Amino acid sequence: MGQADGWPALPVAAWQPTRDTVQLWTQIVGKTRLALAPPANHWWNVTLYVNSTGLTTSLMPYRDLGVEIAFDFVAHALDIRTTTGKSRRMTLEPRSVADFYAEYRAHLADLDIDVTINPLPVELPDVIPFDRDDEHASYDAAAMHAFWTSLVSADRVLNTFRAEYRAKVSPVHFFWGAFDLAVTRFSGRPAPQHPGGVPNCPDRVMWEAYCDEVSSAGYWPGGRDEGLFYSYAYPEPPGFREGLSGYDEELGEFVLPYTEVRNAPDPDAVLLDFLRRTFAAAATSGTWPAG
Repeated sequence: MGQADGWPALPVAAWQPTRDTVQLWTQIVGKTRLALAPPANHWWNVTLYVNSTGLTTSLMPYRDLGVEIAFDFVAHALDIRTTTGKSRRMTLEPRSVADFYAEYRAHLADLDIDVTINPLPVELPDVIPFDRDDEHASYDAAAMHAFWTSLVSADRVLNTFRAEYRAKVSPVHFFWGAFDLAVTRFSGRPAPQHPGGVPNCPDRVMWEAYCDEVSSAGYWPGGRDEGLFYSYAYPEPPGFREGLSGYDEELGEFVLPYTEVRNAPDPDAVLLDFLRRTFAAAATSGTWPAG
């Protein structure tokens, strides 16, 4: 895959209304997975995954059946499929969150899927219940296809980085709360209780997510003109911010602008180097497992 194909330009200002609308759509689907999937450590049970056309829940249990829900950013549809062979499809187009939510719930009911979803968005400072949100109603199909393409490339590099670590490591997964693709390595040591304080998110969520010492990295379509890649440690070890450039004091993490990656002669190599160097900085304090 060539540089221009796999790392498209993504100026946030040009697609932010779409990004913000689709984030809320993914929260609706993600909360369905939260309700159906068995609990897993660090909330790994709630995430979405990059697939060949967009983002998927993967197969979720429902009674003695299974259901998978997937965003298709090629055909621009949301597919709800069950192991009975029954399915429903929703068109992804400019439409309000309230309209999306109403049709989505109707399709679940048609498929005899009864699931409780908290209608209040999470991890956002100002929230409107899904069923009353007529404010967010944008969908730029070309922008979403481009973002998915960037996710495919980021997923490839993050999985390469993940495979280099033989100890406990998360899947490469998409968190719909913050709308970012992430992978996390673990030292094997417990961490002090996280202070919480994330907007519209119970502190217990952060307590579980950060109950162990971590080095986490990922891709977020925000924070810079075209989004950024990030890397941070919790708890942050002494000297973590020293010796490497690119630490963002406001975000509390190392950042690498997406623009720098996509414009590099070898984007994959630039991103992989960033991930390796920032992990090495996180692992300088204490004993981390060998890769």
